[in-house]
Amino acid sequence: MCSSTICINEKDWYEEKKYRLADFFNQWWDIYKESPKEPITEEQYKAVNSLRVCRTEALGVDYYACPDCGEITKVYHSCKNRFCPTCSWQETLKWADKIKGKMLDLPHRHIVMTLPHQLNSLIKANKKELLSALMRVSSDTIKDWMRYKYNIKPGIITVLHTFGETKEYHVHVHMIVSWGGIDLKTSLLHTIKGDYVKYNFLSNKFRIKFEDELISLFDKDTLKQDFKTREKFMQFIKRINQKRWIIHLEPSMNVPTQVIRYIGRYSKRACLSEYKITKMEEDSISFRYKDYKTKDNNSKPIERELSLNYRDFFPRLLQHVPLKYFRIVRYYGVYSNRSSLPREYLFTENDTTSDANTDNWEILQTEKTGENPLICRKCNKRKVYVYTKLRRRKDNGAIAFKRILLSKKEFRKDRVA
Repeated sequence: MCSSTICINEKDWYEEKKYRLADFFNQWWDIYKESPKEPITEEQYKAVNSLRVCRTEALGVDYYACPDCGEITKVYHSCKNRFCPTCSWQETLKWADKIKGKMLDLPHRHIVMTLPHQLNSLIKANKKELLSALMRVSSDTIKDWMRYKYNIKPGIITVLHTFGETKEYHVHVHMIVSWGGIDLKTSLLHTIKGDYVKYNFLSNKFRIKFEDELISLFDKDTLKQDFKTREKFMQFIKRINQKRWIIHLEPSMNVPTQVIRYIGRYSKRACLSEYKITKMEEDSISFRYKDYKTKDNNSKPIERELSLNYRDFFPRLLQHVPLKYFRIVRYYGVYSNRSSLPREYLFTENDTTSDANTDNWEILQTEKTGENPLICRKCNKRKVYVYTKLRRRKDNGAIAFKRILLSKKEFRKDRVA
């Protein structure tokens, strides 16, 4: 399949990272799984196996060659697992590009709602039910407040996170909220003036709504728990009320694209970015994190480093693998049925910085390195696809084949012929 003129020079294309999470798993995972510190679920096994083979020959390689000098770029296939730091970043870019044209032409605001850590054990025992309840209750809190105060229906995008900076269990949701919405009487767009809200009112409303969900599940006997009586359960509810439930509201942003770039690219991401890994020495791994309890002279959180042995690191990280079929991004309000929104209400971007026909992987590499991997350095010509090589599972041999890439128009002509 490959002529000698094309294979004159080969050039692998990897992202410029100092450390890869897969390397640490490759070194210690097989040892750890023999005597794990915590039980390993099916989804966790799947996530680790996907991460370890991502961007390797195990998943396949696409070969692109310069038509003049023959320089080759090898593009390794990705695993597309939501837990993989590389794939989740690419999916975030695709998501951001897709969603920005379906948002209301209104200012949007970043809102975070966090559950108390006293609920962690209860949430871990009832993940699907309580995490779904959190996403629903958070959006209902905002929707109810806007309907009561402004008689409008907003658009809300909710993203679930179960981790904090040190990757401990820290359950919260990030919400992209239209700071305004569609008037329930006139059906016209209505913008909220100013950013002021009654913080305590929203915090209490959020707390009461979530507690109502807990009590309802308990009374239906569908909540997995260790409380002997209802009285003991209600005493627990009373204890978690002693501290104020935390919500965080940032100033509104006028352009939806800014909101997506600011919120989307870090909210809809994998648990640990590989760019934060600082060391991998022997059986330990270190990564940077922000200490929000300690601020510098500019009121910014101090950056610290945390080192963990693999026996502590693996269970801490794997507790954040998403449940099977669980949607960590959900849409509420007018965004729950975005296709029904009038086109004139949607945000349109005059200047498009990316080519819709260009592969997203190519855009990602160009943004990160300033160089397009599919443009030949010597000839400045675009490389063309040559063939794909896959590995056979049966005997670990190789299969090479050429893909036929046809546009829909070309495909229809071919079928007619």
